[in-house]
Amino acid sequence: MSIKITGTGSYIPSGIKKNENFYSHEFLNSDGSIINGPNEVIVAKFKAITGIEERRYIKDELLNSDIAFFAAEKAIADANIDKESLDYIIVAHNYGDVKHNAEQSDTVPSIASRVKHLLGIRNPKCVGYDLLFGCPGWIEGVIQAKAFISSGLAKRCLVIGSETLSRVVDKHDRDSMIYSDGAGAVIVEKTDEDGGILTHDTATFSLDEAHFIYFGETNHPEISDKRRYIKMYGRKIYEFALKNVPLAMKSCLENSGCSITDVKKILIHQANEKMDEAIVKRFYKLHDMEMPKGIMPMSINTLGNSSVATIPTLLDLILKGKLENQHIDKGDVIIFASVGAGMNINAIVYRY
Repeated sequence: MSIKITGTGSYIPSGIKKNENFYSHEFLNSDGSIINGPNEVIVAKFKAITGIEERRYIKDELLNSDIAFFAAEKAIADANIDKESLDYIIVAHNYGDVKHNAEQSDTVPSIASRVKHLLGIRNPKCVGYDLLFGCPGWIEGVIQAKAFISSGLAKRCLVIGSETLSRVVDKHDRDSMIYSDGAGAVIVEKTDEDGGILTHDTATFSLDEAHFIYFGETNHPEISDKRRYIKMYGRKIYEFALKNVPLAMKSCLENSGCSITDVKKILIHQANEKMDEAIVKRFYKLHDMEMPKGIMPMSINTLGNSSVATIPTLLDLILKGKLENQHIDKGDVIIFASVGAGMNINAIVYRY
């Protein structure tokens, strides 16, 4: 018996916001002071660091639960299963349903309950719940699905990562250019096939690191509304991730029984291209190896950072042949890895 991903689906919003769309923004430092230099220079530096050229935003009338539902429908169809056979619906997100121009998030009922409602599932034994775990939320949802299945409490789970970060960004903060919207979903179930989830690892660092990503006020000193926005200490996150994520990946790989030379792809949370590249290079350096070419598929340049949605969306794009020069074949060993608010880190070693 193995526990495998048997279907994938994603929703990529149609709204495209290019880097040049930020030229007219009034970017300010966190203390409200003006940033020296034209926006064209600010945006060019941003592109050089993050690799992001454009990102996706949902339409005004849509909600996070809507796009989670869109991705879920596709995953269910891809797995060719009866939706009534689902035991759990686990939805990873961080900000709930935030209506366009609204000041408050809505999480009652849960996003999972809303997705179950939209799917029209009648079975009350299909349990839906939300998972708040920062950007690593989708991976943690897959880990929890495995635990349910391994214990005999479930046979089949739907795990979704969905976020609408465009609704919680401060337009006066340069970091707002990083974030985007999107949803990715997978079916995780028990099968008679070989492979699947080989091992996993999770850690929470919250002594000094808990508030590296937080909800804070706008950078604009003359705006006094009560709205809060996603904020982060970018340099601290970079240093934390570079130190800890490669070690977590190494530990996870060692526990899987696989060799570093077995790894064909690393699907890492798409937060910052330079940071991701540095993490993977450090991971290979721990094995006295150079980072292989093409080992780290990237979608951040056109999709931005959609938090919990980045890895399942990336996986779906690769499996559906929609990412140029990238493919996953039967028997391939891949690593999923993420880092985010908490600060949380997790990884999965998986054989297709």
